[in-house]
Amino acid sequence: MSGDGRYYNDVATNKIVKIAFANGVGKVIIGQHGHLSTPAMSHLIRKSNAESFKCVGGILLTASHNPGGETEDFGVKFNCANGGPAPESITNKIFEVSTQITRFWNAPTLPDVDITQLGDHSFNVGGEAKEVSVIDRSADYVKLMKEIFNFDQIKALLQRSDFSICFDGMHGVSGPYAEAVFVTELEVTADHLMRCNVLPDFGKGHPDPNLTYAADLANKMGVFEPKADAPSFAAACDGDADRNMILGKNFFVTPSDSLAIIVANHKRIPYFKNGISGAARSMPTSAAVDIVLDSLELPKYETPTGWKFFGNLLDSEKIHICGEESFGTGSSHVREKDGLWAVLAWLQILADFNAETAEGSLISVEQIVREHWAKYGRNYY
Repeated sequence: MSGDGRYYNDVATNKIVKIAFANGVGKVIIGQHGHLSTPAMSHLIRKSNAESFKCVGGILLTASHNPGGETEDFGVKFNCANGGPAPESITNKIFEVSTQITRFWNAPTLPDVDITQLGDHSFNVGGEAKEVSVIDRSADYVKLMKEIFNFDQIKALLQRSDFSICFDGMHGVSGPYAEAVFVTELEVTADHLMRCNVLPDFGKGHPDPNLTYAADLANKMGVFEPKADAPSFAAACDGDADRNMILGKNFFVTPSDSLAIIVANHKRIPYFKNGISGAARSMPTSAAVDIVLDSLELPKYETPTGWKFFGNLLDSEKIHICGEESFGTGSSHVREKDGLWAVLAWLQILADFNAETAEGSLISVEQIVREHWAKYGRNYY
């Protein structure tokens, strides 16, 4: 259980621990400071079930890309044991039970856990042993990313004199992950990151990575008015780090095109070097990815809006990549959309395209997109 750092996350965390322990839960894992991104939570659930103990599911304290603060939004989501959002069969049952509740069990005298410090805490509730583990919020996720991507190849791209990067965390939970990936692992200097400190009100901003709410980044990249000194690549993630926006120098990549281009170049990503079984998009997402899948002679799927509808396709291995027009992209590595994964996917594709290009001859984001349009056609709404 953890959240995106918005107002009341820390208070709600300890309240939920006490209710959980009073209702038979034996162990709760919490990210340090009460922070876990939505994709990191999905990975942690799946990892726990694969390696150590039976994890019932995860509670995410997030309202995703919506504003935070004392008078703004708060949300509680439940992810099932497969790491994905609860399907309608579960949410309908939760609602049914909620109409019948006349009382609930709690353990109000249990001391609060200091979620700012790593470590294990043992308790006795009604004669039963209980445990809270406060873990590093990004370590497991970063390890997973290093298994999916070739960090050495990406690092070589980032060290080129003709390539530069900017990442906007929008004061959401992606900030600590970006610092762990880009600064610690890929040795990018911290001045290439902006708004990566987590704030309970997201700096009074709207943590939604699009051209409206990430306008400062778009301006820096010359999207609205071309700039000669704009960075080569930029990206932003939302409050809980499951959405992404990809920008090139003086260029915006639509989410629908981003999905199609990742699928078209999936073999450039080590995780997919042996190919994929298929891909899916939500109904409002453009058919750009369909054209790619037809060309590759791979199955294509269309789902209703809502990430949970990709889950059964991923679990049955009918698809390995999926996405939606609302800035969400993901793959079979977790059961949620994953903003930072999408950013790394683009960097991996760029790194592979430029593996043998000389300094000063960079193949850019815009060039990749325009060559994609030339080959497959361009989709408009």
